[in-house]
Amino acid sequence: MADLPPDIAALSFEDAMAELDRIVRQLEDGRGKLDDAIAAYERGAQLKLHCAAKLEEARARVDRIVSGPEGSVALATADDIA
Repeated sequence: MADLPPDIAALSFEDAMAELDRIVRQLEDGRGKLDDAIAAYERGAQLKLHCAAKLEEARARVDRIVSGPEGSVALATADDIA
C-alpha cells in the first residue's frame, strides 16, 4: 500500500469503509466549499485503494485454505496452488 498516508494505512478495512461512506455522503450532499470537496475526494480515492488492498490480502489468505481429509482445514503450500 505504497504512498498512502500513515493514518489511512493504519485503518482496518471496516474503519476505512466507514470513513469512505461518510465522504461519499458528504460529497453527495453537495454543501461546502469546492476545495474541501476536492480534498475529500482525494482522501476517498486513497481510502478506496486501501480497501482494495485489504480485500486482496484477505482473498489471498482465503485462497491458501484448502479442505483436508475428513473435512479438516489446512493451509495450501505453494505446490498445491500451482
